[in-house]
Amino acid sequence: MKTGLDRLLADPALRAPLRTRRVALLAHPASVTPDLTHALDALAALPDLHLTAAFGPQHGLRGDKQDNMMESPDFHDPELGIPVYSLYGEVRRPTDAMLDSFDVLLVDLQDLGCRIYTFITTLRYVLEACARRGKSVWVLDRPNPAGRPVEGLALKDGWESFVGAGPMPMRHGLTLGEMGHWFIRHFKLDVDYRVIALEGWQPEAAPGYGWPLGQRNWVNPSPNAANLAMARAYAGTVMLEGTTLSEGRGTTRPLELFGAPDLDTRQLLAEMRHLSPSWLAGCRLRACWFEPTFHKHAGQLCAGVQIHVEDGAYDHAAFRPWRLMALAFKALRKLRPDYPLWRDFPYEYEHDRLAIDLINGSPALREWVDDPAALPGDLGALARADEAAWLEEIGGMLLYR
Repeated sequence: MKTGLDRLLADPALRAPLRTRRVALLAHPASVTPDLTHALDALAALPDLHLTAAFGPQHGLRGDKQDNMMESPDFHDPELGIPVYSLYGEVRRPTDAMLDSFDVLLVDLQDLGCRIYTFITTLRYVLEACARRGKSVWVLDRPNPAGRPVEGLALKDGWESFVGAGPMPMRHGLTLGEMGHWFIRHFKLDVDYRVIALEGWQPEAAPGYGWPLGQRNWVNPSPNAANLAMARAYAGTVMLEGTTLSEGRGTTRPLELFGAPDLDTRQLLAEMRHLSPSWLAGCRLRACWFEPTFHKHAGQLCAGVQIHVEDGAYDHAAFRPWRLMALAFKALRKLRPDYPLWRDFPYEYEHDRLAIDLINGSPALREWVDDPAALPGDLGALARADEAAWLEEIGGMLLYR
């Protein structure tokens, strides 16, 4: 398999339209070649490419920030002699001064296939800014490690945020290049856009189902995206950020497990199986104990559950992480109706809406959890309608079959 970056570096004909233009790069730590050279260094070494600026998304161009809501400053690269602008610092959208530094923006970001992962929001923002100023955007495409499955409720009107770039389900099934085409169509953007497509990507092929296992090293696109297992579980476990339950930050397996000091894991798993055993399919769930070294419940022994998706029991089509985590919340509410589940804090600098609602793009999931009469089938019906509508909407824009 070749990424868009691999193809651009190898083929002078692909680069030919860039020879007389000023080029900028938007990248992060996972923007690497097969030999693990960072995209910025690889592009800067090309004699026929004039690199004039670089941009970093959340967590920075080189991955300097280790937690959420930790901003990165602008700086000047001392070796390349170019400005490096932060799109997660004083601004989230490129300013006019930043846009003046280039003619073509190359976007090389490894995504996780989840609506809340902020790199797709950054892509929307740069597309809108470049459309306004007549700049070109090229996405150097990369695989979606979560593959093609689609899952979750769609974000509703009025719930857009930095963790909700548009009305899509939580697990969107697209590559970044495909997502750019959807943004342009949905938001009616007039922008010069091009995708340097993947070559040889097989999103339905075992054992990676989206990630080319055995061909590419995993480099964390963000500090807590430590492996493929996390990427598979993330569309569900990310919801833990809106709860008082630990998502495993401060452990070596963040966003693959959840727990709290006062959890009865055996009882919780039994209630989940009672409510909807089919929502637990495709993975193994293991009761475990962990003590976070930082973040929620730091220094406290937590009873928890780890989601395992790496052995022969993993079923890519059957595994539905969003439903699994929704079921865990519902089971906990059934067992302990007064449990303080929802975390009330400024999430991505939003002060007026609960984090769990921002994450889900509406209050619907929280209201379902808190409604004693609501059943798994009720949430499932809502999700199936949104999932079917999304699959129909994106059917004509898939670059990879």
